[in-house]
Amino acid sequence: MKQTYAGTVARLFLMSVIVLFVSGCNTVYYKTMEQFGKEKRHILKEDVKDVRQSQTKAQREFQDALTTVRELYGFQGGNLEQFYDRLKNNYEDCESRANQIEKRINTVEEVAGDLFKEWDAEIAQIQDPDMKNSSRQSYADSKEQYQKLQGVMKNSTKGMYPVLAKLRDNVLYLKHNLNAKTVGVLGGEVASIEQDVEKLIFDMNASVDEAENFLNRF
Repeated sequence: MKQTYAGTVARLFLMSVIVLFVSGCNTVYYKTMEQFGKEKRHILKEDVKDVRQSQTKAQREFQDALTTVRELYGFQGGNLEQFYDRLKNNYEDCESRANQIEKRINTVEEVAGDLFKEWDAEIAQIQDPDMKNSSRQSYADSKEQYQKLQGVMKNSTKGMYPVLAKLRDNVLYLKHNLNAKTVGVLGGEVASIEQDVEKLIFDMNASVDEAENFLNRF
């Protein structure tokens, strides 16, 4: 019992140290950026641009993967291993991009949280009632804009994983079944992958558009 308690305390202590370390790193980063005239608002906008850029590239990469699957289904003979290599590269590109998007969205959420926390604290320091009310309204409007963007961005990432799972299945199956019969087995997946990719691209387009709106208004 004592060992369990001691282990729990140790884990909590370690987590606290990690949180303090990360918080300290962020503080140093923000202070450094401020020296170059970059406030949290500017950093957030740059991070949103990074997500937008990644999602724009992701649309092309997932579309390329779909094109490979379609061409594979229409395979009429030749070197099937070339299709395997191509689809494997497509899958790896898409997986890498999906990881990048997740990391960049996490960064956006972290910076936004710090920004709104700082903004709220600084509003409390304003003495003039009119300025305070105006700042409160601006804060509320900006936070609403961000929360809308956050929701659209998060929603757009959900569709990546069903597509990645199906692409991975195709790659692994092809790896060990490089023969003409394989094409017939994989053919049943084409319509499903098409539907998933089209939905994913639609959602990512919505996220890119919302990012543009946010950047223009924030």
